[in-house]
Amino acid sequence: MTEPETTAPDAPATLAELAGLCRQRAATYGLLSRLYRTEVDDDLLAELHGLRFPASTGNEAADAGYRLIAGYLSERHDNALVELAIDYAHVFIGHGVDSYSAAYPYESVYTSEKRLLMQAARDEVLAVYRSQGLDKQAGWKEAEDHVAAELEFMQIMAERTADALDRGDEDAAAALVAVQRNFLADHLASWVPVMTLDVRKFANTDLYRGLAALTDGLLAIDGAFLADAVADDADDAVVGD
Repeated sequence: MTEPETTAPDAPATLAELAGLCRQRAATYGLLSRLYRTEVDDDLLAELHGLRFPASTGNEAADAGYRLIAGYLSERHDNALVELAIDYAHVFIGHGVDSYSAAYPYESVYTSEKRLLMQAARDEVLAVYRSQGLDKQAGWKEAEDHVAAELEFMQIMAERTADALDRGDEDAAAALVAVQRNFLADHLASWVPVMTLDVRKFANTDLYRGLAALTDGLLAIDGAFLADAVADDADDAVVGD
């Protein structure tokens, strides 16, 4: 796992620098996806302890998230894995009484009238995945609109963008950036901020409170970056050859 993304540079001077930025973005999405996918294990906890979190990203929510997570990791927790496993279950699984008993991490729950699983949002994100040659792996038992799956999709698209830039294929990179910008706007940004409010409501540890704030901040940072990238590409198309 690489260091988390901080802030995007104003104007990467070379394709190599932009590719590096996209790989940082991919690593950040990968970290968020893993934290939402399942409870923290020994390996992830060790990796978290090894990360250097930025002091300032320019985004208040991201900064608050990093501080909360770093603060939790800096304290002595003899039973941290048990504590975090209990909190993960409390936050994301709940006790099943109703659809308001936890921060159920599915887009369908937050975008359907009756807060049900496997609704239109699931079909929509699945269509986007398949349009990019992706599908749910056999070992993944959750619905395709689980937040971890949506974040992993962004991770894969960022990695593909970096690869295209390494090849010098700017057209492919621009197309991939457009996919990411649309997916973030149409899906993640449409429901995750509401889910993270529930995460804060149910979480008992600063790691998961921090995750909620960090998610809000990093999605805002990346949304601004992608919007600028798409706008810059459109400008190039107007004045280019």
